[in-house]
Amino acid sequence: MLIARAQLEGRIPHAGRMFLLDGVLRWDESHIACCASSHRQPDHPMRAEGRLGAACAVEYASQAMAIHGALVKADEAPASAGFLVALREVTIARARLDDIEEDLLVEANRVMGDESRVIYEFRVSAAGNLIAEGRATVVLNAPP
Repeated sequence: MLIARAQLEGRIPHAGRMFLLDGVLRWDESHIACCASSHRQPDHPMRAEGRLGAACAVEYASQAMAIHGALVKADEAPASAGFLVALREVTIARARLDDIEEDLLVEANRVMGDESRVIYEFRVSAAGNLIAEGRATVVLNAPP
């Protein structure tokens, strides 16, 4: 693993059990690939009625985008606050995440952006099988 979870904690707002990714496998100025195993945790914070729906893959992708922003920023300060404001062309290819035995591969490609807005394409898969993909627009430095 290129960057482990312990090195990423504090760089994005997610903490504790809501920090879903295990680490970064690779990244550059426009792309990030992360791995995650938390979807198998029986006490996953996003489970409902004992199940973790595949729509939660969007949260995994959002965290990868946030980590990418922090890494591109290239300093130790936390990344700018970002708010997911739009999802487009989202495909969810299965019903659940918690029944997947393999680790998740969470990828995000920065399509465009500036200091106030960024657009990413994302893909979440396991063992080469698509779980979810789409486009996300994130507004940065917006008041809550």
